Parts: sequence; C-alpha cells; structure tokens
Amino acid sequence: MRKKLKEARQKAGMTQKQVAEYLGIHERYYQHIEVGHRTGDFTLWDMLEDLFNVHQRKLREIEDNHSGKAIHPVKHLK
Repeated sequence: MRKKLKEARQKAGMTQKQVAEYLGIHERYYQHIEVGHRTGDFTLWDMLEDLFNVHQRKLREIEDNHSGKAIHPVKHLK
C-alpha cells in the first residue's frame, strides 16, 4: 500500500473520486495506484506531487501491509 499517498489525499480532505477526477482517470484506476497494484505514468505522479505538495518519491513508496515497513529491493550478496 502507498501509505504516504493515502495520507496526503486524506490530509487534503479529498476522496479517491476527487483525486481521480483531478487526474482525469477512472476512480478504480486511482484506487489501484493508491494500493500499489498499478504504477501510473510520470504525468500522474507530477500532478499528484503538485496537488499534495509532497515529493513524488515519497508518494510512490509502497509499504508492506504486514510489517508497515517500506519494501526495498533485495541486495544480492557475493
């Protein structure tokens, strides 16, 4: 789940439908972005960054639903 994205939306007092309308996409597609099932394109992330005034790198973070920690790529050991 993209917890920071959801928090930014809620802090702005917006519903998922309102954000989707702002972005010009279907609400269901936005829901998939917010839960981390879809990535969305760069234009959407630029718009979200402007809308919420939060760097898109933070908004894009996907957190593990079980531990609440951000998922990071596994480093390969040699």
